[in-house]
Amino acid sequence: MNKRGILFSILFFILTSGFLSAQYRELTRQDTLRGSITPERAWWDLTYYQLDVKVNPADKSLAGSVKIQYKVLDWNNRMQIDLQPPMSITSIAQNDKELKFAKDGNVWYVDLTAKQTVGSIQNITIFYRGNPKESQNPPWDGGITWNKDNRGNPFVASTCQGDGASLWWPCKDHMYDEPDSMLISVTTPGNLMDVSNGRFRGMKENPDGTKTWTWFVSNPINNYGVNINIGDYVHFGESYQGELGILDCDYYVLRDNLEKAKEHFKQVPMMLKAFEYWFGPYPFYEDGYKLVEVLYPGMEHQSSVTYGNGYENGYGGRDVSRTGWGDKFDFIIVHESGHEWFANNITYKDIADMWIHESFIAYSEGLFVDYFYGKEAGNEYLRGVRSNIRNDRPIIGIYNVNSAGSGDMYPKGANMLHTLRQIIDNDQQWRNILRGLNETFWHQTVTTEQIEGYMNDHTRYDLTLFFDQYLRDTRIPTLEYRFFDDQLAYRWGNCIRGFDMPVKVWINRNSTWLNPKTRWSTLNDINPVTLVIDKDFYVAGFNITGQ
Repeated sequence: MNKRGILFSILFFILTSGFLSAQYRELTRQDTLRGSITPERAWWDLTYYQLDVKVNPADKSLAGSVKIQYKVLDWNNRMQIDLQPPMSITSIAQNDKELKFAKDGNVWYVDLTAKQTVGSIQNITIFYRGNPKESQNPPWDGGITWNKDNRGNPFVASTCQGDGASLWWPCKDHMYDEPDSMLISVTTPGNLMDVSNGRFRGMKENPDGTKTWTWFVSNPINNYGVNINIGDYVHFGESYQGELGILDCDYYVLRDNLEKAKEHFKQVPMMLKAFEYWFGPYPFYEDGYKLVEVLYPGMEHQSSVTYGNGYENGYGGRDVSRTGWGDKFDFIIVHESGHEWFANNITYKDIADMWIHESFIAYSEGLFVDYFYGKEAGNEYLRGVRSNIRNDRPIIGIYNVNSAGSGDMYPKGANMLHTLRQIIDNDQQWRNILRGLNETFWHQTVTTEQIEGYMNDHTRYDLTLFFDQYLRDTRIPTLEYRFFDDQLAYRWGNCIRGFDMPVKVWINRNSTWLNPKTRWSTLNDINPVTLVIDKDFYVAGFNITGQ
């Protein structure tokens, strides 16, 4: 491998491994409190957040409040709120009465005194402050990034996938429960602007010279999707005629980059056109689409996608597939925006199922290439990313402890889905499945079992063992075969017990489908000379006779 290839492999390892370290350390009680639906979480259904925070770049501090509205599902008087040190809660009130609370690591237990009647809508208000954890390697290391632009102005952003939104604001920090809507108010120094999620509601000038910027999200939103981006921004925008009508697209960039952004962001309508074709309508027309410049590569914050890829194609100027097709588009615009469908529309309940986000969107890169450059181009791209697969750990992580699986959820997960497209062998049906997932699970949190179940119900195959092999095992299934007399014998090896998957092959340059099991099968009355496996299946082949 040449030097460029080695450097890229290191870069891609960082890209796919940043959130995935939990399985390499000893799990603790705090991991369970963070990653499970505890009794102190289960009894109330989150319905609305009203976040009001003042950001002070001078001393890298935050101070503010969050109003949490919820529906009572079952009787209880103890509530779990999450806020990670060094941030701290200063007071909590309900119905204008201060409440007692106790801290246990990252968890704050609140003792409620008002009657929590089942079915009633209640709210509490939490006041907090502190100097939040500073991200050293955003977005893979969660926290707040405090930086400066080329003109010396503060340039601030939040990133917290995996580490949790409770790094910088108090919340119910588990992915299973999303608010129906959210109001975000961010106070900044007077010469700066905040861009957050949803629709801009207005700016207020304060007596102390600061400004408060208010945004409203009218759709359910996951916690890590909530963001603040503060800088010396300038704005431009356009309207996109999409499947559900006019979609407002707004772009916020540093003023020195305005002209290059106007040219480079022409890829946004291309992305929308391709993904509305494959996945269905953009999920958040009411909140619009935004692309916001930051000083890290990018992140899928809902309706406020962040961008820092240097206004060039590829990922940091590199083609992740090494095929040339990755040089045709900006990886961040395509990949992070694709998460509006898989991550923000369809969201995992538990981070162990993070593949639902990353596998579909790593796969979407190939679909983007397919849409604009043809099916074979998309196939080449997806085959190209296989060199990034490590087969080190299962793609599915450990449940209930906030632990994701292997970074293979990106390239291997993409090739798992690409293989499934070959098995179905009907592109219209495949497209209907992708669109149907987004329609069926519109604005919902889901489990792997739900996604597997939907795909089982909408194909003619039982895919249980298929998903077990690719999501829960690290081996590459191997088609073992041998020629003798006028027969071809074949079976699946290096796989889970009972693995059963059809595969397309060429025998003497004639295409045919085989249905191997883990025991030997035979194909009679042929005079085989060569067998070649369709290269769009992510499998290996082995002629056991060595021929």
